[in-house]
Amino acid sequence: MIDLRTHLEQVKSFKYLGSIVNGNNSFEEEIKERISLGNKTFYANQDIFENELLTKNSKLWMYKTLVMPVVTYACETWVLEENIKPKLRVFERKVLRRIYGPTEEKNGTWRIKPNEEPNSLTGNKNIRNHIKAQRLAWFGHVYRMPD
Repeated sequence: MIDLRTHLEQVKSFKYLGSIVNGNNSFEEEIKERISLGNKTFYANQDIFENELLTKNSKLWMYKTLVMPVVTYACETWVLEENIKPKLRVFERKVLRRIYGPTEEKNGTWRIKPNEEPNSLTGNKNIRNHIKAQRLAWFGHVYRMPD
């Protein structure tokens, strides 16, 4: 006989279909997890990104096809709070600096690119704009759904 008085354990958060769901509707834990997985993906493929035979555009394409989808998985449901946006930009700038490397000056010294330079090299196609575009595309799908 089946006992109908089954007790369910109450948890603060759980992972469902690869996304972290919690009781207070906060996406901070989910985004931190995504950034961590993006770091793992980038460093797992580090030999590709450090290969001198590949062009910078090829490495950027690899970033956009290998790493960015891991970080932005299920981003259509995210609410980007002000404390989360800098974390995404820091992650992206770190990866772009590794791809583009330092810049050699005319006098033979090397310098690290400032924050604005990687953004201009990618044509302002940053991760926050990508997330906004994904959210708008998802809105279009939901809007066109029949009642």
